[in-house]
Amino acid sequence: HRDDTITKWDIFHYIYGLLHHPDYREKYEANLKRDLPHIPFATDFWGFAKAGAHLAALHVNYESQPEYDKLKFTQNSDTPLDWRVEKMKLSKDKTQIVYNKFLTLDGIPPKVFDYRLGTRSALEWIVDQYRVKTDKRSGIVNDPNCADEPRYIVDLIGHVISVSLKTVKIVENLPEL
Repeated sequence: HRDDTITKWDIFHYIYGLLHHPDYREKYEANLKRDLPHIPFATDFWGFAKAGAHLAALHVNYESQPEYDKLKFTQNSDTPLDWRVEKMKLSKDKTQIVYNKFLTLDGIPPKVFDYRLGTRSALEWIVDQYRVKTDKRSGIVNDPNCADEPRYIVDLIGHVISVSLKTVKIVENLPEL
């Protein structure tokens, strides 16, 4: 039946919610790599639209989300205080990030890795991308460290863990497809 109350934002949020549904991702996995997404009509339009609106707000405003407050900061007392990142590394069991020689972040919940951006989790993407790299051809150094905000990267990790956990919870409660 026709619903004249549906806005273009409702449709956008419906699609955003739908694109996060695990059944949708599994069914259209091959197509999503090479084609425009297929958008089926789910019987619970408003369930997807509301969930999609929550997800969109969470993802757009990720830096203003509270940081995950259960992360433990283990500091190496033999090394001077340092917030600078060269290259981070996840422990084998993925419960820790070796941030640098001074700091290890401990207590990463396993559910964080359920929120995936393509083939890896958001946290794995941060760990991989936020490092000092030199372009072989140009010699240009890409340094993600922020001199005026030395804790930017460690704070970002806290935000990403929080957003990932909230995303997983919303996705787990999406309506049936």
